[in-house]
Amino acid sequence: MPGDPHEPNYRKLRVFHDSHALAAAIYKHTRGFPRDEWFGLRSQMRRAAVSVPCNIVEGNARGSTRDYLRFLHTPLGSSSELQYLVTLATELGFGSGQDWTTVQSQSEVVARQLQRLVERMESMAASEVRASRRQSA
Repeated sequence: MPGDPHEPNYRKLRVFHDSHALAAAIYKHTRGFPRDEWFGLRSQMRRAAVSVPCNIVEGNARGSTRDYLRFLHTPLGSSSELQYLVTLATELGFGSGQDWTTVQSQSEVVARQLQRLVERMESMAASEVRASRRQSA
């Protein structure tokens, strides 16, 4: 079913598509950063942005709910890191404020989606543990 948190095809997850779009936007908006930031803020923003969809994909490929859940905590942290980095880039005057407002909004949406996915996966993992205990009893 589309949107199922344990959907074996990550491409059916909205959070994957939104985080992919966010990563592409970060690459686009950091293209014009000053040369002295290429290995600093620009690089850090790009790594954080790409970490989100990559960890969703890798976690989705794992065999268990628990493994998947562990992988989902990384993009949750990366999305929070990215929100801060966007704020910093805005304050430093890199790029247009309007561009960063849109990116910040996208980042907040992805963070909320990830949080909901983590909560659903935690619930699913707890149900699996309860079912396993019932079978062993």
